[in-house]
Amino acid sequence: MRKDLGGVNVPALRSHNTALVLDLLRGAGEGGISRLELAERTGLTPQAVSKITARLRADGLAAEAGHRASTGGKPRTVLRLVPSAAHAVGVHLDRDELTVLLADLAGAPVALLRRPLDLGAGAGPVLDAVTEEVRGLLGECDGGGGGGAGARTVLGAGGPGGLGAGGPGGLGAAVLGVGVAMPGPLDHRAGVPGRVTGFPEWAGHPVRDELARRLGLPVVLDKDTNAAALGLALRPGAPGSFAYVHLGTGLGAGLVLGGAPLRGDRTGAGELGHQTVQLDGPPCGCGGRGCLEALCLAAVARGERAGAARVLGVGAANLVRLLDIDQVLLGGRAVLAAPEVFADGVREVLTGLGLTTPVGVVAERDAVAEGAAWLTLAPVFGAETGRLHGLYGGEPTERR
Repeated sequence: MRKDLGGVNVPALRSHNTALVLDLLRGAGEGGISRLELAERTGLTPQAVSKITARLRADGLAAEAGHRASTGGKPRTVLRLVPSAAHAVGVHLDRDELTVLLADLAGAPVALLRRPLDLGAGAGPVLDAVTEEVRGLLGECDGGGGGGAGARTVLGAGGPGGLGAGGPGGLGAAVLGVGVAMPGPLDHRAGVPGRVTGFPEWAGHPVRDELARRLGLPVVLDKDTNAAALGLALRPGAPGSFAYVHLGTGLGAGLVLGGAPLRGDRTGAGELGHQTVQLDGPPCGCGGRGCLEALCLAAVARGERAGAARVLGVGAANLVRLLDIDQVLLGGRAVLAAPEVFADGVREVLTGLGLTTPVGVVAERDAVAEGAAWLTLAPVFGAETGRLHGLYGGEPTERR
């Protein structure tokens, strides 16, 4: 496992102006973008852009992508991001399953593993499994052989941004860190879970710090729904405001408002599953009664997916009315088992209430693990310092 960060200049990566340039390179894709366009879109001077791109090229983070005709003079050199220059690990700790994913600098998955897991086994055994599988996946991808027990899938090996692109038989690139996504509630800033519904023994355990010590890499901890929403928000064409509603082994929502993830001061935003919708309803593991999660999961367990979809639609309607979001996105194992049933059911409830908000389904099973990798990658592109999609607060600080 690579514990070092290779030749990547991490402080430079995280500077505001470098993040602006990197995000535009990421958005330009393989087609690339010229230095002149970078200067026009960032507000930086051409000289500042030249200095930044020279550093990025020296670090292997950017490369020439050809030339583009100009209105006068010689053709412009076009630059692109080098996805294989760095990687991040995304970990999805579900109640019954562990998924570990390796993503390149552009957020594309290049390898993953999955294994059964009992979150109720306690922090010690669960973090042992996470440590084993992260080390195993990184070791295997770096050509050293894997040591984990999970089933592995390598995606796009040898292609642009695939495992083979960084060097023969391995990563050949920095591993920037590990993002861990798990059920809430939890404290994102402290890296500590709260009383996870059904698993109160996790409360107060220093998950982030313990994994960082074990792995020798930076670790970020967040709720599963927040991680998924972050990854979705960074996709091209993502709406500025949306709710990602995840129904799997539990129910929650990741919220993006005005282009930025909404966690709340105590990471408590998006606890949709524990919204009371039936005052005299069945008891919930959180201690309440008639919670949306309890009603939805009970309907799914009975095989009444259409009924679960209608209950989910009530929660989605409450989100739309409260937050005036642009779109509702559904995901999670229960939804993906019958995507049309859930999308139609939620849409029917919204329409019946006179709400025209579009409803879609996130088809990727591993949206949470992909989003967990973005917990580490997003600051490289400035996404955690302000609004997403290259819209950042403040002015560029390097103009010379």
